[in-house]
Amino acid sequence: MRNGWVVVGALGCALGAAPAQAGITGIEIASVEPFADGAEFGAAGSYERVVGTARGELDPADPANAGIVDIALAPRNARGMVEYKTDLFILRPKDPARGSGTLLFEVLNRGRKFLFNWVLDAPAQGVQAVNDPKTATDAGTGLVLRRGYTLVWSGWEADALRQQGGMAIDVPVATRGGKPIVELVRDELVSATRGPPEAPFALTFKTASPDKTSARLTVRRREADPPRPVPPEAWHYATPRQIELLPKGTKPLPGSLYEFTYQATEPKVLGIGFAATRDVVAFLRSEGEAASNPAGGAIRHTLALGISQSGRYLRDFIQQGFNRDEAGKRVFDGVLSHIAGVGGVFLNARFGQPSRTNTQHEDHLYPENTFPFSAARLHDPITGRTGSILRDDGFDPLLIEANTGTEYWQKGASLLTTDPVGRSDVPLPDTARAYLVSSGFHYGRAGLTSTKGPCTNPRSTLNPAPAVRAMLVALEEWVKDGKAPPDSRVPRLSDGTLVEAAEIGFPFMVGVPVPTALNAIARFSTYLDPRPESGPQYRPLVPRVDADGNDVAGIRLPAVAAPRATFTGWNLYADPFPADALCDREGSQIPFPATQADRTAKGDPRQSIEERYPDAAAYIAAVTKSVDALVTDRLLLREDGDRLIAAARQEAP
Repeated sequence: MRNGWVVVGALGCALGAAPAQAGITGIEIASVEPFADGAEFGAAGSYERVVGTARGELDPADPANAGIVDIALAPRNARGMVEYKTDLFILRPKDPARGSGTLLFEVLNRGRKFLFNWVLDAPAQGVQAVNDPKTATDAGTGLVLRRGYTLVWSGWEADALRQQGGMAIDVPVATRGGKPIVELVRDELVSATRGPPEAPFALTFKTASPDKTSARLTVRRREADPPRPVPPEAWHYATPRQIELLPKGTKPLPGSLYEFTYQATEPKVLGIGFAATRDVVAFLRSEGEAASNPAGGAIRHTLALGISQSGRYLRDFIQQGFNRDEAGKRVFDGVLSHIAGVGGVFLNARFGQPSRTNTQHEDHLYPENTFPFSAARLHDPITGRTGSILRDDGFDPLLIEANTGTEYWQKGASLLTTDPVGRSDVPLPDTARAYLVSSGFHYGRAGLTSTKGPCTNPRSTLNPAPAVRAMLVALEEWVKDGKAPPDSRVPRLSDGTLVEAAEIGFPFMVGVPVPTALNAIARFSTYLDPRPESGPQYRPLVPRVDADGNDVAGIRLPAVAAPRATFTGWNLYADPFPADALCDREGSQIPFPATQADRTAKGDPRQSIEERYPDAAAYIAAVTKSVDALVTDRLLLREDGDRLIAAARQEAP
């Protein structure tokens, strides 16, 4: 049916019949529409948009669900099951027979679809994402459509915004003996770095009471500073989910860390998000009747993609055992985690806060980075534990982890391939790969301009997506054909390309400050009173740079191998923000001098454009050489290499 609501029985059951087991109990389709006005995408032909919701049930007694925090405190239906409902969006080949049989599930980032403009170079729709793809332009390069993938998204974060095409999940609230749970929580509130500069501050949870005696607001400029109390008369509850500084209209000092500790209530059972992803994918790849499966019943292989927060989600998804479905089958055959570093998400916990992201200045003292960090099975001398993010239980996916320079500076990415104290390189298992996109930065994608924002240096425009597209194709070939991807490409201790922050060898340039410290892996007992623990510490490291300031190791895209600028994975905050702190997850872009005379006048140690590339042909040749090497090594697709060469012809000096 093309319009209206269609309810599909779970697991091939007849409409209205009780499902054979817990899992997806119904798919409700709101609409099925042509995508891109029926445009053809290669051999896969035209695509359809399928929008709806999935309903599911979880058996709290099933060992597959035992790890979900507070599921025992969730309300149950007449069958003793815990229910949830999640948004569902599918782009599928109109003719399933023309599809490749590969399902690509992109984990949403705070409810947003990042695939199209973070990986496929489509222009964003205004929220750093293409949340409502409708046109051929929204498909960007169209790579995944031309390869015949069925694309799937479903909600997992209960408090993700549904505005502007966002997607979320409805999960139950935990109670104790039928009464509300009330506990102390801590919100870190920072203005003008990641959010708007104006008050009021939005709270993560609903306050249990407007009584100020059980709440405490403090402020400090930096984490290392002692917190200063904000007196009760200097703030008030604007709503049960907002506080406002007084007198009304008072603005927070940009970049300062306000911490609000308060009694919160109504904790949602957030870990159900993991189970919902598991169950949706298990249902779509099931062998039931095609008519009852909105993926067309033709799925033979499943891939997962996660970017930033959603990459961290996938690391936890694997480690916490959700890649085994309730029927004892693997969920994802292959996983590509991009710009996740070594972290997880603060999700599967009472009063979890999955939208937090740990950086040197903001959210530094929230749960994110805990051992194990690597796909290699390692001993941790700090905790005494031994482990890996892979479980070695027969259900692990093939795993590719890609990061940029930012994740080495802010997210501990070096610990993917070293021991926990950074003393030796460690080999990954044959089922895992790790890559650094050299000199890239966390927010890198197509269409960025080199503005400064809150940072000292102009923002980077380096786009890592061409490398990510090659990794995605390599993952598909690994899963479907057993063709192993290229060896890992990361900085290493053994060849001197992985070093302490103060030893990167960055060239001295007047007016360009260089960080001397990276974001440490904080150890603390509880986020409510996060006093850093003394004793041995984890030791993340960063990439060494060349004479231009660009990373030596990793996948050096043409912008780095045939450079016209220095690109870094770091930037520093500018006034009025705290000086010397790493500027969120931004990078820097520092153009080379145009001429030798210009270089000499500025005292710039880097060769000028004129000295590097005497004419346009020399620059194009350098780009072409870089492209050909990367294509040969399967780290760049030929079609992307041709685009990069064509762009070089346009910008040649």
